[in-house]
Amino acid sequence: NEYKSYLRIMGILQRLEVENFKSYKGYQVIGPFTKFSAIIGPNGAGKSNLMDAISFVLGDKTSNLRVRSLKDLIHGAVVGKAAANRAYVTAVYKEPSGEEIHFTRTIIGNGSEYRIDGKVLSPNDYQSKLESLGILIKAKNFLVFQGAVESIAMKTPKERTDLFEQISRSDELKGEYERLKEEMIKAQEDTNFSYHKRKGIAAEKREARAEKEEADKFQSLTKDLNNTRLENQLFKLYHTDRKINGLKDDLNVINKKLTNENRRKEKVETELRKKKAEIAKIQREQQVLDKNVKSREIELNLKRPKYIKTKEKVTHLQKKVDTTKKAITKAEMSHDNHQIVVADLEKELSEVQSMIEAYEEDNQESQEIELEDAQMQEYNTLKEKASQQTASLRQSLTKIKRQQQSDEEALEQTRQKKVDLELRQVQLNEQKTQLEERIAKLEQYISQNSQTVNKLKQDKDKLAAEIRIANQRYSEIQSNLEGVQSELRDAKVDKHESARNQRKAETLESMKRLFPGVYGRLIDLCEPVHRRYQVAITKVLGKNMDAIVVDTEQCGRDCIQYMKEQRSEPSTFIPLDTIQVKPTNEKLRNLGGSAKLIIDVIRYDPPQIKKALQYACGNSLVCDTMEEARKLCFSGSERHKAVALDGTLFSKSGIISGGASDIKRKAKRWDEKAVDGLKRSRDRCLDELKELNVIRRKEPELNNLTSQINGLETRLKYSKRDRDSSIDQTMSEYNKEANTIETELEDLQPVLENLEKQIDDRSEKIDGIQDRLNVVEDKVFKEFCKELGIDNIRQYEEKQLSKRQEKAKKRLEFANHQSKLQSQLDFERRRNTKGQVKKYEDQLVADQQDLKDLLEEEKQQLKSINQTQESLHVAIEEREAFKSQTEEVETELREIRKIQSEHIKEVAKIQKQINNQEVNLEQMRAERHGLLKTCKLEDVKLPLKHGSMDDIHNPVGTQSSEVDGDPSTTEYESLSGQASAKIFERESRIILDYSSLPRNFKEYEDEKEIEYQLEIYEKKIETMQNTLQRIIAPNMKAVEKLDTVKEKLQETTNEFEIARRKAKKAKNDFEMIQKKRFDRFMNAFEHVSAKIDEIYKHLANSPSAQAFLGPENPEEPYLDGISYNCVAPGKRFRPMDNLSGGEKTVAALALLFAIHSYQPSPFFVLDEIDAALDNTNINRVARYIRKQTDDDFQCVIISLKEEFYTKADCLIGIYPEEDNCIVSKTLSMDLTKYVPGQVGDEEEDEIGI
Repeated sequence: NEYKSYLRIMGILQRLEVENFKSYKGYQVIGPFTKFSAIIGPNGAGKSNLMDAISFVLGDKTSNLRVRSLKDLIHGAVVGKAAANRAYVTAVYKEPSGEEIHFTRTIIGNGSEYRIDGKVLSPNDYQSKLESLGILIKAKNFLVFQGAVESIAMKTPKERTDLFEQISRSDELKGEYERLKEEMIKAQEDTNFSYHKRKGIAAEKREARAEKEEADKFQSLTKDLNNTRLENQLFKLYHTDRKINGLKDDLNVINKKLTNENRRKEKVETELRKKKAEIAKIQREQQVLDKNVKSREIELNLKRPKYIKTKEKVTHLQKKVDTTKKAITKAEMSHDNHQIVVADLEKELSEVQSMIEAYEEDNQESQEIELEDAQMQEYNTLKEKASQQTASLRQSLTKIKRQQQSDEEALEQTRQKKVDLELRQVQLNEQKTQLEERIAKLEQYISQNSQTVNKLKQDKDKLAAEIRIANQRYSEIQSNLEGVQSELRDAKVDKHESARNQRKAETLESMKRLFPGVYGRLIDLCEPVHRRYQVAITKVLGKNMDAIVVDTEQCGRDCIQYMKEQRSEPSTFIPLDTIQVKPTNEKLRNLGGSAKLIIDVIRYDPPQIKKALQYACGNSLVCDTMEEARKLCFSGSERHKAVALDGTLFSKSGIISGGASDIKRKAKRWDEKAVDGLKRSRDRCLDELKELNVIRRKEPELNNLTSQINGLETRLKYSKRDRDSSIDQTMSEYNKEANTIETELEDLQPVLENLEKQIDDRSEKIDGIQDRLNVVEDKVFKEFCKELGIDNIRQYEEKQLSKRQEKAKKRLEFANHQSKLQSQLDFERRRNTKGQVKKYEDQLVADQQDLKDLLEEEKQQLKSINQTQESLHVAIEEREAFKSQTEEVETELREIRKIQSEHIKEVAKIQKQINNQEVNLEQMRAERHGLLKTCKLEDVKLPLKHGSMDDIHNPVGTQSSEVDGDPSTTEYESLSGQASAKIFERESRIILDYSSLPRNFKEYEDEKEIEYQLEIYEKKIETMQNTLQRIIAPNMKAVEKLDTVKEKLQETTNEFEIARRKAKKAKNDFEMIQKKRFDRFMNAFEHVSAKIDEIYKHLANSPSAQAFLGPENPEEPYLDGISYNCVAPGKRFRPMDNLSGGEKTVAALALLFAIHSYQPSPFFVLDEIDAALDNTNINRVARYIRKQTDDDFQCVIISLKEEFYTKADCLIGIYPEEDNCIVSKTLSMDLTKYVPGQVGDEEEDEIGI
């Protein structure tokens, strides 16, 4: 915008003064230049040297002047014959006020000297003066070299950005921009470094403070941990002793309850056997009633399709009757119209007859004028004379007229026949149209019904396939169900499961669904290879039988949390990722005898649980006999854990535990596992049978579909037959008759033409004979005609004859009209429209009779179906009545079974309670033993009232057993034998002093409260232990370390603040230079972008032409490219590379002129910009330059094309002369003196020079 003022005050380049510059030898003045000057001349004359002279005097660099050094610019220097030791160029610039400014640049040695009006200046001052006039050396906004136009058009977006940076002078800020940007990035990095350094030292400070706190807490936590352990063990032992006493009392009560319940159960079983016999009899009678109902249903299913088929026929026939009624109505209307037409024809024929009679009466009343008697006699005499003279001619004429009359009659008959044929042809076309409409309706009806039939067939096939597959599957499932039920009967399985076990199973299934890592209970994942190993495997697995296998410890913890939330019973979990398992000892597989590894007699699935089995079984062996197991355990040099088939277990520690009754009871769970599978199979079979019965009951629906399909196919058959008959017979007859009529009409046409031609020819012949007769008559009647005062006798005769002929013609017209009406009347009378009505009426009567018969048949069938339904209803009522009786008995039976089941369940429940109580009592004793042992091992000093810590059993080898990682071999599981009884008896003498235990802890009754308190103890102890482990070696110099870290933190904080302020300043400096560079660039870009489209439209001389610029990076456009696209007039959008040479040149010129309009120099020098332009584009560019030079700036062009340079105000001609090297000379010519079109040949030649 700072250059817009130049548009009003710019001067012009007046002339150039050169001396010994390149090809310009000596002193030469080039000019004067006008507002629009053209430089012309042959190639090699020195036009481009003139461009170099302008560039040189305006301060351009040597590298841009096509020479290596300034000396090479002196004339002749390039060939070693310099014309002088110096050269100069002066540009004379004329201000708008008329004042001239001389810019001179002189070559002196290897340098140059700058002068303005003879005053020597520095290059910078010289350039500043030029810039003040709007001449920018770096941007070169004053000249365009040869070939630069094409290079501008093909510039890359980034090169185009560089051009805009030069124009806007934003490139002057590029170096400072890059420097400040690097400083800003470096300052930000320093800030980040200081920040992270301070953050690290702050962490060190927190760590030092934590070390100090840990050192303070260490002694306090150690003391608290010991007290908490003692209190925890006392709490456990107190509640364990209380549970043991409670279990003993409960066991006595439950045994008495079991005896009473067994007596009641036996009484119920006797009553149940009686009811079973009664229900068997009732079921046999029920089968007879079911068979009767089924037969009625079959009968009803057979009658319904027939009824549906009859109903379909009735519907079809009803539609047919309705169609026939419509046809009768249409036929009656046609008959009525026919009667009207006949009546109209008869009336019109009667009117014609009346007209004939009236005409005849009028002719009789009219009288003709007659000659006198003498004249008449003379006329007759002369007529006879003339007849005698023309006898032969009259005879010939009479013969010809007879032939003529015969042909005319034949012609009239032929024409009448043609009319009749055409009428019949119209009638046939109407009948064919009606028949085609009927055929189209039949086709539509057939198409619709065919689609319906196909759809119904698909539904039928699909339904039939479903029923067939259902029947097959029903038979298979029924067979499988019988097998499963037979196996369940053999197993004598009670149908009622334990609610407790069911809840456990539901909880396990929920965990499997919620936690993907849950495999299931160990007993569900494996089974013995043979039943004889069940007791032995049960003994070895022990409590791990019900353990739940999970893939990770975390999964197990999640499951435990879930079970606590659901208030489920506690369970043991085996995480596969953390359990320690010793590898299987392969030598044990080769011991001989019946000894086998216990893991080898177990089948398991999936394979992943093998590690859990190895954990539960270890290297345990199974033997057939107890003696063999004892030998393996004690006789050899190495002890092995072995179990006999009866459940006797020999541990490595020497403890022997026998196969107690509870172990045998647990072993039965392997059979229960198989039974559970059978139950699940039975339930699946019953559910599938219910679903299949729903499908099997669709057979009536299938029969109904079959009946519908048969009815539709029958109607389709008749419709197709009717369509084929209409097409093959009726339509064929119509077409045959139509073809016959067409043939006859074609045959009649030449006959008509021949008759008409004969009649015309004969008429000419008759006229010739008549002329000859007239000549003879004129001679004979010559005198007679004079007397009458007529020219010839024919005037008299014609007068009389014309009246006769007129009468004959009128009569002929009446006869023809009468004949035509009579023919139409006869044709209409022959049309039997009444017969068509009669035909439809007869058909209607027949269809109505058939409909009546079908309705009667439908009524009878409906009556039969109703009767069958009534009998079926009666049979069903009888069956339901009997069924209600059966249900009463079955209800009684169910009640008895329910009572029996309750008794059985109660007995089992009581027995289970006894077993559970015994197991719980044993577990509590073992748990007390374990607690006492733990206290002894962990050196927890228990307060005792009676006994001592030495009474606590601690067998040798317990540690080695635990090290083996085999939980089934620990002492806790072997406490069921005689040895364990002695241990428990001895430890029962130990009486603890619980006075130190808080009173509220002794009052806990709820198991959950106890567990909750134990969890609190465990968590508290674990927390203390973890805390002690973290500070197991406290740092006693923690205080000194904390002071050092504080000093370092303060120092780092100061460094961070300094770096932050420095980064903020660098960012502000960068943003300022960034904004300045952006503003410079965008001022130029927005101006050029706004002007380029207008300039391109002027150059293309079309408002549809478009040119637009777009930055690739709108935020910082100088960092990326600028796209430039043009749409040539009448063409679609194409990339710049795909434009023609002329289009590219026009686009480049538009960009150049737009750029020049932003920072316009006083003059604009263009070197052969028209090289790639055609004449049209040259004229457009020339007109644009002419317009701009009139208003805005001075333009100097170098051109070789006449179409361009003839538009200039003046010409500067450059021509060469031979010397040691080319010497350029100049001529100038003012073209404003010449009016366009008036330049003579001589001046044109001079302009060419």
